[in-house]
Amino acid sequence: MSEHKEHNQEKINCERRGLLIAAGAVSAVGAAGVAVPFISSFTPSEKAKAAGAAVEMDITGMQPGELRTIEWRGKPVWIIRRTPEMIAGLKHTDAQVADPQSKRNPSGLTPEYCRNQHRSIKEEYLVAIGICSHLGCSPNAKLQSGPQASLPDDWQGGFLCPCHGSTFDVAGRVFKNKPAPDNLEIPPHMYLSDTKLLIGEDKKA
Repeated sequence: MSEHKEHNQEKINCERRGLLIAAGAVSAVGAAGVAVPFISSFTPSEKAKAAGAAVEMDITGMQPGELRTIEWRGKPVWIIRRTPEMIAGLKHTDAQVADPQSKRNPSGLTPEYCRNQHRSIKEEYLVAIGICSHLGCSPNAKLQSGPQASLPDDWQGGFLCPCHGSTFDVAGRVFKNKPAPDNLEIPPHMYLSDTKLLIGEDKKA
């Protein structure tokens, strides 16, 4: 009789151990299920990006005269590698643009480190938001110099807004007597290396 009780007790203990192991396994799976979304919450969501999370741009291999576009805050950001001729042409357009020194609304349109003739950190590269300051159209790149339709004969290269004819030079400075009231906006940005830009932040944490 005693042996029968011991056998039953051992059977009960085995069943309990089995239940504990099973419960532990379920708990582990549940914990893993919680951990995955918790970890993934550290990566910027699309909503966070749209709200202004910084984006990186690789400019490796950009050729002189090339334009690349990346999206930041739902807006197109242009990166242009200017040719030496384009840079020299900025002296020519100084007298033709409405705000050559970027004095209009500087805190909103031009970061302090870009308040210069070429409106950039490195004169070779322009980083600008490709939206006209008139009614929000996106200008067309007209980087080739010389006479062209809807452009002056002494055109040095720049941008033409197809909506109402506003023109900008290759520093994003608006020409005089055009509908657009201001220069193209320069977003906060910084160089992480010679070939990598961070757009949306202008200082290291």
